[in-house]
Amino acid sequence: MAAYPGPGFPGAGPAPGAPYPGGPYGGGAAAGGPYGQPGSGPQPGPYGGPAPGGNAPPGVDPEAFSWFQAVDADGSGYISMKELKQALVNSNWSTFNDETCLLMINMFDRTRSGRIDVYGFSALLRFIQQWKSLFQQYDRDQSGSISVNELQQAFSQMGYNLSPQFSQLLLARYAQHSPSAGIQLDRFMQLCMQLQSSTDAFREKDTGLLGNVRLSYEDFLTMVVTRMM
Repeated sequence: MAAYPGPGFPGAGPAPGAPYPGGPYGGGAAAGGPYGQPGSGPQPGPYGGPAPGGNAPPGVDPEAFSWFQAVDADGSGYISMKELKQALVNSNWSTFNDETCLLMINMFDRTRSGRIDVYGFSALLRFIQQWKSLFQQYDRDQSGSISVNELQQAFSQMGYNLSPQFSQLLLARYAQHSPSAGIQLDRFMQLCMQLQSSTDAFREKDTGLLGNVRLSYEDFLTMVVTRMM
């Protein structure tokens, strides 16, 4: 995946969209946030744009600071997962799911407090915008969701060599309501981040880049558990 300031994923790696070189795996591209309709993106609830507020801290974009103030509903100076979830919407106006919000909070939570400060939030907005851009690129019919064919094409362009049957399995797992409805942005982000994390774990074992490894049952469980942390 691409990287931004944050442990592991966006913030500390190759440039957005840069695939892994060669091999049987494929790369990862970072993508962007709330998709599609006017008003999508971080919002102070369903009513309108961000409220203007004082001077932005050094190194923080003033617009990002305004968003931060609007999303920080309790005025604590931090964004919790609940506040982030309330601020982010998909193209069908559903809020982002808990798992995706938690993944993003963990990525940009430099204090390990379960919340993000204004600097982490500013970086998160850039990260979300990357996901939004990639999502729109793969949503070829501009429906606001990713179909199984679009998902298969996305994997191919990212460099993953995965079967249509596996893409269908993922669609069934991550579609919010039914596979026919496709995948919204939040679950597309979750899917890609978890796929990349699993790929990284597999690559650590496959030192020859052959696309297959021999693992004991405990090694397999260790891979799964450590990537869930």
